[in-house]
Amino acid sequence: MGTVTLGVSIAVPEPHGSLLQERRAGFGDPAAHAIPTHVTLVPPTEVDQDRLPEIEAHLADVAADCLPFAIRLSGTGTFRPLSPVVFVTLAEGAAGCDRLQARLRAEAGPLVRELQFPYHPHVTVAHGIAEEAMDRAYEELADYEAAWTCASFALYEQGADGVWRKLCDYEFGSGRPVSAVPSQGGAPVRTTS
Repeated sequence: MGTVTLGVSIAVPEPHGSLLQERRAGFGDPAAHAIPTHVTLVPPTEVDQDRLPEIEAHLADVAADCLPFAIRLSGTGTFRPLSPVVFVTLAEGAAGCDRLQARLRAEAGPLVRELQFPYHPHVTVAHGIAEEAMDRAYEELADYEAAWTCASFALYEQGADGVWRKLCDYEFGSGRPVSAVPSQGGAPVRTTS
């Protein structure tokens, strides 16, 4: 049946998501418009397409047991020189994200995987661009602030064009999936890669 590349993340709500995406594009990051502004929970993971129902059930189960928690973004950080990334820092909500990602990637579940680096929740605003542009992102967003209550996470799929598209939101407390794309027969329509 083939494979798909999936990711699970917390979408940064509007108007913050669009603002940070535009800032990322303004720093010269070519991936800015292919990647919605988010906090990663499960990084890009290639899976067999026929495992999607199992993965979706797992996400619903995890979401059903979650309670909303506060997220507050404040200032910038960087992973340089280990990784060419500048990000907006989670001043509040990192512990909630860490617990959530651990449950999503649990060994008994369908999204188990090793991470390249220890988990560190953040919102990327520059990745793999010129050092001067990375410095500019770090400095210009140093005073950035945003806050919201996180009440869901989302499943994304990377299309053959490299663009990440939301398939479904999973609301905390109910686990009820909320389709992010037009549906056919109640199931989300998916693009295949």
